[in-house]
Amino acid sequence: MSHGFETRTLDVTTGTSETVYDLTQECASFLAEVAQGRDGLLNVFVPHATMGVALIETGAGSDDDLLAALHHLLPADERWQHRHGSQGHGRDHVMPAIVPPHATLPVIGGELALGTWQSVCLVDTNKDNPERQVRLSFLG
Repeated sequence: MSHGFETRTLDVTTGTSETVYDLTQECASFLAEVAQGRDGLLNVFVPHATMGVALIETGAGSDDDLLAALHHLLPADERWQHRHGSQGHGRDHVMPAIVPPHATLPVIGGELALGTWQSVCLVDTNKDNPERQVRLSFLG
C-alpha cells in the first residue's frame, strides 16, 4: 500500500558528448507504476554538481539551441578557476546555476500535466562523466 510518497533512483547513460537527454518517458513510466491515478507532484532531481533538469521542446532544434546558448554563456575554455578534468570543465560546475538540478511538475490523474511541447530533459555538459543518476519522487 502506498503512503503517498514514492521515490526511485534511475541510472542513466548520457554519454561522452554534451547532451540534452529526454527523460519524459521514464517519468511517465514511474508515474504509471506509483501514482495510481492520483493527483500530486513529481520531483525530478539529479545528485550531480554538473547537470541540470530543463523543460523544453525536443526534436525541433531547441535541444541543440540550448547547448549552443550554454556554450555562448559558459565557454569551454581556461577562464574557470575550477580546472580539473577536460578543458573548460569549470563551466560544467557553473551550469547548474543556470539550468537547475531539479524540477517539480504537476501530476493530474496519475499523469504528467505538461504543456503540448514540453519534455522533461536532463542537460549534461560534462563529457567526463557518462553515467548519471536521477531521483524521481512522487508526492500524492
